[in-house]
Amino acid sequence: MGIAAMLGTPIKRREDPRLITGQATYVDDIKLLGMLHMAVFRSTYGHARINSINTDAARQLPGVVAVYTAQDLKGTVGNIPVAAPLPPHITNGMGRRLPLAENKVRFYGDPVAIVIAENRYVARDALDLIDVDYEPLPAAIDIEQAMQPDAPLLYEDFKSNIAVSLRPSSEAIDKVFAETVANGGVVVKERFVNQRVAPSPMETRGVVAEFRKSDKSLNLWSSSQIPHLLRNYLAEQLGLAQHRVRVIVPEVGGGFGCKLNIYPEEALAAFAAMKTGRPVKWIEDRDENLAATIHGRDQVNYVEAAATQDGKVVGLKFHIISDLGAYLQFFTDVIAIAFTLPMLSGCYDIPNIYSSCDTVFTNKAPTDAYRGAGRPEATYMVERAMDLVANELKRDPAEIRLRNFVQPEQFPHTMATGALYDSGNYAAALEKAMDIIHYDMLREDQKRARAQGKLMGIGISSYVEICGIGPKGTTPFGLYESARVRIEQTGTVMVYTGSSPHGQGEETTFAQIVASEFGIPQEKVLVLHGDTDSTPEGRGTYGSRTTAVGGTAVYQASTRLKEKMKTIAAAMLEASASDIEVEDGKFTVAGSPQKSVSFEDVAATANTSNTLAPGIEPGLETTVFFEPEACTFPFGTHICVVEIDQDTGEPEITRYVAVDDCGKQLNPLIVAGQVHGGIAQGVGQAMYEEVVYNEDGQLLTSTFMDYAMPIAPELPFFELDHTVTPTTVNPLGVKGVGEAGTIGSTPAVAAAVADALSVNHVDMPLKPEKLWRIIHKQ
Repeated sequence: MGIAAMLGTPIKRREDPRLITGQATYVDDIKLLGMLHMAVFRSTYGHARINSINTDAARQLPGVVAVYTAQDLKGTVGNIPVAAPLPPHITNGMGRRLPLAENKVRFYGDPVAIVIAENRYVARDALDLIDVDYEPLPAAIDIEQAMQPDAPLLYEDFKSNIAVSLRPSSEAIDKVFAETVANGGVVVKERFVNQRVAPSPMETRGVVAEFRKSDKSLNLWSSSQIPHLLRNYLAEQLGLAQHRVRVIVPEVGGGFGCKLNIYPEEALAAFAAMKTGRPVKWIEDRDENLAATIHGRDQVNYVEAAATQDGKVVGLKFHIISDLGAYLQFFTDVIAIAFTLPMLSGCYDIPNIYSSCDTVFTNKAPTDAYRGAGRPEATYMVERAMDLVANELKRDPAEIRLRNFVQPEQFPHTMATGALYDSGNYAAALEKAMDIIHYDMLREDQKRARAQGKLMGIGISSYVEICGIGPKGTTPFGLYESARVRIEQTGTVMVYTGSSPHGQGEETTFAQIVASEFGIPQEKVLVLHGDTDSTPEGRGTYGSRTTAVGGTAVYQASTRLKEKMKTIAAAMLEASASDIEVEDGKFTVAGSPQKSVSFEDVAATANTSNTLAPGIEPGLETTVFFEPEACTFPFGTHICVVEIDQDTGEPEITRYVAVDDCGKQLNPLIVAGQVHGGIAQGVGQAMYEEVVYNEDGQLLTSTFMDYAMPIAPELPFFELDHTVTPTTVNPLGVKGVGEAGTIGSTPAVAAAVADALSVNHVDMPLKPEKLWRIIHKQ
């Protein structure tokens, strides 16, 4: 392979050999001298007052070093950080909490006390000796009931469970709807549930904390997506100087957004290490993970659409009810407001869109970012609404979409929600997906199947999402990304990135960016991340932003160093810097290719020569911070075909086609891997996954025996393709793809099942019993 072809080439991930051979290091692999182990005592009540906590028996168990409750933390450890507290109530403390529950527990799994012991077995045994006197309270579980005036209150001082209520006047949209009906158009409406799901990464959360009293420094290993943010907020929470806190993120066995947080256990392990003077480790059990790590989604949505008889949608009306859970984690309060509401236009040029929103506390685990974070919910509503319009007008759902898409020549385009989309060609993606699946023939096959009494359905989802989060002034703090690039005298290029990839493959794609820029083999590029002491300040990995923002920083740092190397090479070749060209690892003089100097020679000269030309500083190192001017908006179309067994209600996906557009693809193999993983998780939500509590707040899905996820035989072969619509927001032309599969898949599967059953809508998860009952009722 030529160096010039480096970008856009499907190179295998360089991360994989160490991962699949067991040579990688995860948090649980960290072993320090004298290390203690932490176990967390958690509430088994969904809502209760704490009358007393007796830890005497636990403290006396041989091997137990300490037991701590909220009283021990007072004045030492601050509240769990929240990135953007919203008025009116959250800014006044609603939903905020200490790492350990004080006076009251508000969800099953709420941490109440911690045990520090010589090993994890003693620590776990000691939990059984802690005696808590609870006064059970009624629980607020159903989100719509939790909004009522007589609902049990999680925070009595605020007289309501509603944290934020955005209810603008609907007079204008109501007029649009009335005029549409008067002119012979139609109005459709539906209630959609985007159920609560558990991210369930293969590696649960883990922390190792080491405090050195000599210089009051804290080293913290954590399975996290945000090392620098974790360091910054944890230092504030513990009252330590920021430079005294070092966060190290080793390998992360899956995050999906749930590790985009500062959790109680990180501060608790650090506190225990500071108190005992010994390192402390905590590794989350799976039942803890399902109970206490953040959950995702959990919205109830009311949607109305107004359309003319020829299929033009002229108005959409949304009311979003977002379940926050019992407390606020890092982004809990803004998921619906910042990521669902702006995306309610979908791919469509709809002139009138109205949205209102209530965010509500309930006695369940906190919700926060889970792969897609607010955008899957928006896409689900919009795409299902387009299907409702198609059903009402008895038109093909593809026709309705093509009738309403924003056209390529309209970009950049400001949507009715106010979001500014960078670029798109939505019809091209839909038409390509239709061609791959032979859509017209498929509809004929469906007619024949129905004539034979078979239940076959076809679902379409044309999605768009907001990615590359970080434009200046759009967030409470700068969401820039950084890169430090240093070229050593041997010609090895060291890349230190403030991003913190954890499975997305940026060690490979960032190396491809650098190698392509310098015309060198990617093996000469080393990408380092995850250590706050060695990498420049970054904001972490989430929101499909790592390559679009962090990769651009790497690119700009590389181009900056390339210009300096051209100046050095020009002096070595006795030529003008403007005449120097770089190709295949050589600096040559334009028109005289025989006059050249190698990349390694220039690197050696820069780092070792004492006769550099005047004005040229020794060394080759630079740091770049990149802050995009706007977000990026990748898009695509997914088409799903299902067949449902009439006797059992069992749905089977028989074909799945996905055409995604993430702008320029740096590595198609990695792009395909991200899409595969995203579809698997989206199908999981559509067909299998649901976190369930009973009316008292007891978690009924506390193990994988009860919380179902798809396994490989239950998923079809994914037929993938793409279109390429570059963005102008960054010089790489990339948009982001990590969440695309999750966003595009759930509406496609839901639409296919509804189509097979010839009903307007069926709420997820689309389990066989539910579908059997619909068939039986019919």
